[in-house]
Amino acid sequence: MNDVELMMDNCGLKPTSNRILVLRTLLNSPCPQSLGDLEKSLGTLDKSSILRVLTILLEHHLIHSLEDGRGVIKYEICHAHHEDRDMDMHVHFYCEQCRSVKCFEDIPVPPITLPDNYAVQSVNYMVKGICPDCAKKA
Repeated sequence: MNDVELMMDNCGLKPTSNRILVLRTLLNSPCPQSLGDLEKSLGTLDKSSILRVLTILLEHHLIHSLEDGRGVIKYEICHAHHEDRDMDMHVHFYCEQCRSVKCFEDIPVPPITLPDNYAVQSVNYMVKGICPDCAKKA
């Protein structure tokens, strides 16, 4: 059993070929991927099939979603799994020039204290600015 199949098996998810393809693509990606990005990468799967897989992977907390700074939803692997919430909350950076999104997995989201009876399920922490590559070009 490979890493992708093992990840699904550990979450009680049947490793179908479509799920394996989408999860493997996200696992091998250096940055979060949008539905459009995945559709380009996975020419053999249509948009609705990819979206169904993403929905299931989100429900099982194998991936999480984030808004990239332009209103586009992107997806990435959760490295910390929990059966009922996203435990992989880290900072993301959106470059306002090249529109790339970078994950800073070693920078956790600062603690958030909510009023009583509110429970955090996930946090989308996006910092916007200019990346080093774009800064060099300016």
